Amino acid sequence: MKTRRVFSAPDIDTAEAALHVALHMGIQPDHAALVGRPEIEMNQMPDAEKEGSPTDFMPAAMRGLVGGGVVGLVIGLLAMAIPAVGIPMVAVLLCTLVGALVGGWAAALAGSSVPSEVRRDYRTEIDAGKVLVVIDDDDERLLERASDAITAAGTQRLQLVHHGLLH
Repeated sequence: MKTRRVFSAPDIDTAEAALHVALHMGIQPDHAALVGRPEIEMNQMPDAEKEGSPTDFMPAAMRGLVGGGVVGLVIGLLAMAIPAVGIPMVAVLLCTLVGALVGGWAAALAGSSVPSEVRRDYRTEIDAGKVLVVIDDDDERLLERASDAITAAGTQRLQLVHHGLLH
């Protein structure tokens, strides 16, 4: 399971230096990103260093697929169990598929307007003009070494915000 670490840098130069230190320590480029205010990201950050998605689109779509699929399956099984309706098993599969598609679509629409987890959790830091350095990896020892190096580059490690079951 990936563990995330978030650091606050006072400016874009410090954040970029910390990001390069993390990459040099062995953090994969797709496991590291910079997050800042929109004007900082647009004017000062190279695209390769930006957060992959500034919204909750994909996580919401996945939750919607699962939730919609489960609801579709339950409705299909209930319809199959009622003798008056008596739909065949193929219709249950169709209900599951339609439920997953509708759930995924609706949740993705809603998620596209919700800021990403990092942007929600550290809004005050971002609004204050700080640039966040975000890294994650499966290897706890690598994260610890990289965290020490990133902190030495002039950043401050932020406390992680823990979420509930559906996060």
